[in-house]
Amino acid sequence: MDALCGSKFWDSNLSVHTDHPDLTPCFQNSLLAWVPCVYLWTALPCYLFYLWHHRRGYIVLSHLSRLKTVLGVLLWCVSWAELFYSFHGLVHGWAPAPVFFVTPLVVGVTMLLATLLIQYERLQGVQSSGVLIIFWFLCVVCAIIPFRSKILSAVEKGKILDPFRFTTFYIYFALVLLAFILSCFREKPPFFSPKNADPNPCPEANAGFLSRLFFSWFTKMAILGYRRPLEEEDLWSLNREDHSEVVVQRLLEAWKKHQKQAARHKAAVASGKTVSSEDEELLGDRPRPREASFLQALLSTFGPTFLLSMCFMLTQDLLSFVNPQLLSILIRFISNPMAPTWWGFLVAGLMFVCSLMQTVILHQYYHCMFAMGLRLRTGIIGVIYRKALVITSSVKRESTVGEMVNFMSVDAQRFMDLAPFLNLLWSTPLQIILAIYFLWQNLGPSVLAGVALMILLIPLNGAVAIKMRTFQVEQMKFKDSRIKLMSEILGGIKLLKLYAWEPSFLRQVEGIRQDELRLLRRSSYLHAMTIFIWICTPFLVTLITLGVYVSVDPNNVLDAEKAFVSVSLFNILKNPLTMLPLVISHLTQTSVSLKRIQHFLNQDEIDPQCVERKSITPGYAIIIDSGTFTWAKDLPPTLHSLDIQVQKGALVAVVGPVGSGKTSLVSALLGEMEKLEGKVYMKGSVAYVPQQAWIQNRTLQENVLFGQALDPKRYQKALEACALLADLEVLPGGDQTEIGEKTRVLVTHGISFLPQTDFIIVLADGQVSEVGTYPALLQRNGSFANFLHNYAPDNGEEHLEEDSRTALGDADDEEVLLIEDTLSSHTDLMDNESAMYEVRKQFMRQLSAMSSEGEGQGRTVPRRRLGLADKAQAAETKANGVLIEEEKVEMGRVKLNLFWDYAKAVGRCTTLAICLLYAGQSAAAIGANIWLSDWTNEAVVDGRQNNTSLRLGVYAALGILQGLLVVLSAITMAVGSVQAARLLHQALLHNKMRSPQSFFDTTPSGRILNRFSKDIYVIDEVLAPTFLTLLGSFYNSISTLVAIVVSTPLFAVVILPLAVLYVFVQRFYVATSRQLKRLESVSRSPIYSHFSETVAGCSVIRAYGRSQDFEAINDVKVDANQRSCYPNIASNRWLGIRVEFVGNCVVLFAALFAVIGRSSLSPGMVGLSVSYALQVTFALNWMIRMLSELESNIVAVERVKEYSRTETEAPWVVEGSRPPENWPQKGEVEFRNYSVRYRLGLELVLKDLSLHVRGGEKVGIVGRTGAGKSSMTLSLFRILEAAEGEILIDGLNVADIGLHDLRSRLTIIPQDPILFSGTLRMNLDPFDNYSEEDLWRALELSHLHTFVSSQPGGLDFQCSEGGENLSVGQRQLVCLARALLRKSRILVLDEATAAIDLETDDLIQATIRIQFETCTVLTIAHRLNTIMDYTRVLVLDKGTVAEFDSPTNLIAARGIFYGMARDAGLA
Repeated sequence: MDALCGSKFWDSNLSVHTDHPDLTPCFQNSLLAWVPCVYLWTALPCYLFYLWHHRRGYIVLSHLSRLKTVLGVLLWCVSWAELFYSFHGLVHGWAPAPVFFVTPLVVGVTMLLATLLIQYERLQGVQSSGVLIIFWFLCVVCAIIPFRSKILSAVEKGKILDPFRFTTFYIYFALVLLAFILSCFREKPPFFSPKNADPNPCPEANAGFLSRLFFSWFTKMAILGYRRPLEEEDLWSLNREDHSEVVVQRLLEAWKKHQKQAARHKAAVASGKTVSSEDEELLGDRPRPREASFLQALLSTFGPTFLLSMCFMLTQDLLSFVNPQLLSILIRFISNPMAPTWWGFLVAGLMFVCSLMQTVILHQYYHCMFAMGLRLRTGIIGVIYRKALVITSSVKRESTVGEMVNFMSVDAQRFMDLAPFLNLLWSTPLQIILAIYFLWQNLGPSVLAGVALMILLIPLNGAVAIKMRTFQVEQMKFKDSRIKLMSEILGGIKLLKLYAWEPSFLRQVEGIRQDELRLLRRSSYLHAMTIFIWICTPFLVTLITLGVYVSVDPNNVLDAEKAFVSVSLFNILKNPLTMLPLVISHLTQTSVSLKRIQHFLNQDEIDPQCVERKSITPGYAIIIDSGTFTWAKDLPPTLHSLDIQVQKGALVAVVGPVGSGKTSLVSALLGEMEKLEGKVYMKGSVAYVPQQAWIQNRTLQENVLFGQALDPKRYQKALEACALLADLEVLPGGDQTEIGEKTRVLVTHGISFLPQTDFIIVLADGQVSEVGTYPALLQRNGSFANFLHNYAPDNGEEHLEEDSRTALGDADDEEVLLIEDTLSSHTDLMDNESAMYEVRKQFMRQLSAMSSEGEGQGRTVPRRRLGLADKAQAAETKANGVLIEEEKVEMGRVKLNLFWDYAKAVGRCTTLAICLLYAGQSAAAIGANIWLSDWTNEAVVDGRQNNTSLRLGVYAALGILQGLLVVLSAITMAVGSVQAARLLHQALLHNKMRSPQSFFDTTPSGRILNRFSKDIYVIDEVLAPTFLTLLGSFYNSISTLVAIVVSTPLFAVVILPLAVLYVFVQRFYVATSRQLKRLESVSRSPIYSHFSETVAGCSVIRAYGRSQDFEAINDVKVDANQRSCYPNIASNRWLGIRVEFVGNCVVLFAALFAVIGRSSLSPGMVGLSVSYALQVTFALNWMIRMLSELESNIVAVERVKEYSRTETEAPWVVEGSRPPENWPQKGEVEFRNYSVRYRLGLELVLKDLSLHVRGGEKVGIVGRTGAGKSSMTLSLFRILEAAEGEILIDGLNVADIGLHDLRSRLTIIPQDPILFSGTLRMNLDPFDNYSEEDLWRALELSHLHTFVSSQPGGLDFQCSEGGENLSVGQRQLVCLARALLRKSRILVLDEATAAIDLETDDLIQATIRIQFETCTVLTIAHRLNTIMDYTRVLVLDKGTVAEFDSPTNLIAARGIFYGMARDAGLA
């Protein structure tokens, strides 16, 4: 280099050992000038490659672009002017040094490159160039030193030695400074970029480089969130690359590619190509077909982002070790009074710059990984959703809806949670190796003692983590069973109230909760242990290392440099060692999730070619040719050897006994079953009415249209055909009324339809037993004729229910309509029986006619009836037409009394003790470090320090005291948090069990369940650790400030401005973050509820060909959730950068004031001050994050409290007003001027009702929709409380006694046969009041004895959730058995309609007539034939008594009842 310059390249006397440092002219003209050029040429290939693959359309040549180009050209001219000046000198005999030719040439060519790059970026649509900003910045920084040198040299010599180069340099400096400033401004959006129609696009997409670097693009939202609570409209749209459709499509493509590879491998294995017989013998088995790897699909989709994040992580890891080395130099500087002052300032500046770079790079890394985590979740949810739409029935049976929702909610979330920590797998070992290397440099082999302790602690950490995991798994089981039980309780709450069974189920829930809390307490103690290890590890390692260091050799002196550089390195080491077990634990959880998802995605899918839709014999709508079908490949065929041909336009009925395969036939036609042999042909589109009505939580109109455009005429005809117009009048919002999870639906079919069909197919045992027209089958006297004679009266018009199936084809539009008889869960008599009959008669023909008008677009809608819940909601929501109000998002600041509520639940004394113990722990930690600082300042006599053992002993004592206080505070918190969890859950549970029925009618069960699951989980497991971490980081920050102020009192001057800045940032962040988290949690549940809804109705969705629409709806819902997730991630980065800037300022000022006050400071105090300052960034950042986390999570207490304070019903038992033991003896029921409304402020549903039912009377209750039949029975049980008047039973006013005393003395057979998961014994007798003989007797009378005795468990036969493993008829018989067990003097029978087959119905009616002969029976009748032999019939109309007399007298009176009986063919 000396030869290149013709002078010295480096002179340490000029540059280092002086009070006025400078660099040699050779250094300035060569290396310093080349640095920016080297950077640009190095970055160029990668940058060009990036630009080539990220074209965004060109940007129109703007004034800014022109100015930048002009500056580039001018800089090129200046460089070439210098080059020509050098040639000019060479020509005129004064030969300049070679560097004056090389540098202008290199700089000139680089400036030309920069100018060309400006234009190329413009053509590629780059609005802000990071590469060029860094280049111009380096040019300015590298020009600052010559800028100073040239002025100093001119001043010193009194003249300018080289005026030309002096002038060109300052022109060059002005131009690069201007170029740097201009590069910070961004260009307009590209000219041909797709026009963003979105009114609120994410500003990140068009943000400049610096804005992206410091997340300034988020500031606007932070300000808005501070000014007022954010709302959904304020959220930005997602960036294009984050949209579900883009992410899911990429992942699906990768997954399908890997599936094809796996299929090829499987085929090769099956054909035996891949493995020789010799290998097989060695392997002992044939190779297993390989499953497609979902991990590989994820890697190929998200791998490039992961590689970029690795670069960020590596840079950050290397930078984290720079500051301890700088601290070492700073302490040496303080120890050396002769060192020039500028050394100290330079080190302080470098520390600040290094910390700043670390901050920027770390947050870029986190942003990259968290965004990748979001995309991972989006992709996984989308792929699972799409798979759920195509899985076979056998797979559906294997994976419950709950499990599939878990894939989305739990498993996909695990991938997202793991993403930011994935790089720690390689980063942790790297950090440990680097830390040990630097520690060895510092302390020699003594470091091995500390490392050995750390290595010993890893298995301890691991063991604790495994044990916690075990507890967590067990606890999850209890939590699952508690939530499952709560879900069942909420589903059957009305039944529990009617039976007065709440205490039994309350005990069950509390029993599970006790086990859950026992495990929670244990895991809390383990958590206390992990906190102890976390806080004490760095201290113990430092103690052992320093102890060994001073003990092994008396000449080993512990000075400030060794002590505090080691402390800094151990602090760096603490993080990876703590994170490693957590990452491994996260990784094991995620690998389990990966296997679960992969297994699910590799499951069988429905064959879309199963039903041939293109070719079919002309004139036919459906043909099944030798069809054999099964529900699962491992099950025997359900339907075999079917040969069915249905002509176009034919009206076909499919009949047969229960289990003959009628439902299966419809499923086979839809392609839902697995076809083993034969062919199925079906022409045109399909309309399908499933057996169990599937309705979405949307408006009635949206449910009817089901994705089609509204054609008002056609829509009106559909409503008329389905007799929905009468209901629309009752509904508050008409067809815009939301119908949700409480909707009840009925499509009525009876055998009265059969004469109108063209064709009847009779099934028996999965085969066609008879085929023919109605008259032909009757004449044949086969199974069909026998069935008909048993159940149909002579006139064939009685509306008996039969589980029939109908298939209708229309010749004009080639549409096939498949209707399954719907199981109704709640129905009333229609407005009049004639309307019912007309609907029955005309239903098919009308649909047929309607379909022919609309080019194959006809769709049917199930007949919807208003149940009790609907009526309540209809009355309540007349004002706004919304069935269920949207869950409100809390606004604004979290109220302080919430923290107080939680503190009271934990215990006031406990809370105070925790705070004091933490303060004591921080004091002990400061004491230990000040003691260490004092120790390092101790005078060295004869090359060694005295009092080493005393120093070590006190240091150890202070450390152990700190550890003890930590453990005590954590254990105290554990005890307090478990108590709070117990109390809050108990209050919630007791309140909900006592809430009135109206609360459950108007509140979705999911919303209540959310309190018991998500919110209780937060109270159980999140609040306490968050509170402890917040306390820890708060005291940590205070300790740091105290330590710095003690060592450098001057630091107190900057505390106030830094604190103001910190609080300022904190206020902005917390307000915004809090609301973003609330919006995120509200937008999350629609994803899962929509998914559950989809899984339940996937056969309907497929039948109507709407799979793609539903995929799009799912994408929209996921994107809506991501819209609040993404700003939340950005808000954390925005905060991190700003808070860490405050922390970096603390480092800067601590070092700066140490340099300024070096004369009065000992090296030990400087070491203490700066090593504390280096930790403060983490503490400050963590403190705000935890404060925000606490604010977000404390809302759980608010939500639980809200539902713990809702209005409750009357007391269960009123002591001092209890009825006699044998009450009611007679069974007399009297209503006196009785009026009732569903809730305060609503209209009366029963008005001034007065009637008297004598003991032992059988009374049938009939009336139109909304007449008040249900209200009357509910009033009897005090589900509804009187507005006026009273009800007397045997002369006793029911309002004077407790609810359970009343309800336990009445018997009801409800319409919905609800069973709970558990034993049959528990379902019959949850309080164990009856003997074994009583139970068997009841089962015998209810015709269940044979079935139960045939089960291995007998009375302990396990009923599944909702009694799914029993038929509907059997469930109804269990309800009869319950009534027979209780057998009180009053029986209320809410008659079931289509829910049971005719056989079961006859059994129930016969049993009631015999067993309840002496009792008072009140029957809400849906079929008049069942009450024609009753004592009296009560006809209700609009909440009043219209008629009340014997059936004979009422028919003779020719009133309302006569009209009903006539329409039913009974009069």
